[in-house]
Amino acid sequence: QDVKTLGVVGVGQMGAGIAQVAAQVAKLQVLLMDGDRNKLEKSLKNIDTLLEKNVAKGRLTREEKDQTMSRFSVVRDYEELGSADFIVEAVAEAEEVKAKVYQALNASVAQHAIMATNTSSISITRLASYTSRPSKVIGMHFMNPVPVMKLVEIIPGIATSDTTLQATLALAKKMDKTTAISKEMPGFIANRILMPMVNEAVFALMEGIGSIEDIDMTMKLGTNVPMGPLTLADFIGLDTCLAIMRV
Repeated sequence: QDVKTLGVVGVGQMGAGIAQVAAQVAKLQVLLMDGDRNKLEKSLKNIDTLLEKNVAKGRLTREEKDQTMSRFSVVRDYEELGSADFIVEAVAEAEEVKAKVYQALNASVAQHAIMATNTSSISITRLASYTSRPSKVIGMHFMNPVPVMKLVEIIPGIATSDTTLQATLALAKKMDKTTAISKEMPGFIANRILMPMVNEAVFALMEGIGSIEDIDMTMKLGTNVPMGPLTLADFIGLDTCLAIMRV
């Protein structure tokens, strides 16, 4: 299934990053949807600013930047996503919020369209159950910041078809991403390993084993990670970390 038009539902930090890579790298037409009109405008402005910086650094030509921005379209309701071949949902990491999105997508998008969730921990099978076509639902977990991080975790649900899996892998490749396939388990691969470390770092701080600076420095210089676990937790968002660990 060749993807020509991508829909992105939820244009916060993750959704905007996914949209940028889809338009800039994969050269797809991108439909942006978010219930918050101000967030939509802010995200487009942020993308424009990031691309402008790349032009200034010589990483992008003015023409390439203008072509990328021309590939974005803002849509106001789910029916306007009908022309999308592939939709990535990147709304808040809460099942009740995502459930409403999948119910609306199920009633609106084309029958051939694949619906991917950027969830970092929620069951793909449960999210697929809010649709009448679970074979078209898959996990596509991008890493933050999306334009920089190479990895995308791909998570098939129990009913995800091989056709959906192969199309998702092909799209990730088109976006110049490296993929890892995870079994559908809480946290998948990345957060199954990462979140316990973040949690232990918080316990280490609480128990007075070390200061924030010393805990982060120990892990950075002692294990050669680019960012300490407490700094990383702030970067991810403590609310998101908590939501992941509660799954």
